[in-house]
Amino acid sequence: MKWFNSENISVGSISKKEIFVGAGGDFNRLLCMNKKNQKAIVYYPIFSNIQGKKCVVIGGGNVALRKIKSLLECRADITVISPKPHPEISKLSEERTIRLMERDYKASDLKDAVIAIVCTDAKKVNRKAADEARKAGALVNVADDPDRSDFIIPSFFRRGNLTLAVSTSGVSPALAKKIRAKLEKSFGVEYASLLSLIGEVRSGIKREGYIVDAETWQGILDIDLLTRLVKAGSREKAKTLLLEKLRTAKRGNRSTPK
Repeated sequence: MKWFNSENISVGSISKKEIFVGAGGDFNRLLCMNKKNQKAIVYYPIFSNIQGKKCVVIGGGNVALRKIKSLLECRADITVISPKPHPEISKLSEERTIRLMERDYKASDLKDAVIAIVCTDAKKVNRKAADEARKAGALVNVADDPDRSDFIIPSFFRRGNLTLAVSTSGVSPALAKKIRAKLEKSFGVEYASLLSLIGEVRSGIKREGYIVDAETWQGILDIDLLTRLVKAGSREKAKTLLLEKLRTAKRGNRSTPK
């Protein structure tokens, strides 16, 4: 068995200066064992309310612009720090939609931030900014670097209040986008109208003092039929049908012996 020094390789708890190679492929087996022992990150899917909360974007290029637009949809209080911002970012600042600081960031810029999105072209700057943002108590996302991020941003689209998000846990953003594009074709604007309709019905039956449990909702929501009606312009018919099913379920619950 032959020993050699390496400055760039580490396997588990074995020192990077004590990696060995055997003629029988021991090193490859060791790497495989190490990979099996490493636990993959399991992300907790969450929708966060950041309305009116301070979100800092460090960077001013195309990636930063996309992140800013997403934050604006959520009505966040956005501060952008970049010495050379994209023209559209400058325009948003002129319109007082965001707060722009045309300079390099300072650690003090991160005070009271709930979220920090780091997306400069310099990896060293990204690492430093991410560490300082985390110390300031912000959740951090570093563009194209899930290992240094507290959260990752899925590929998503909206249909009114309906949000469909796809994530590959950072393994393949390209695949996530492909799946999202496929879903977009299946979930048209009629779903926004359907969701609004269901919201109206829920509010109406709550006023009547009837609380519908999750199992009952699952039983009466005929998505295919309701979306066809909404898509055909028969929204009121869909609403009437849904209310009738709910009231039938209500009567059935009352008549069920305890």
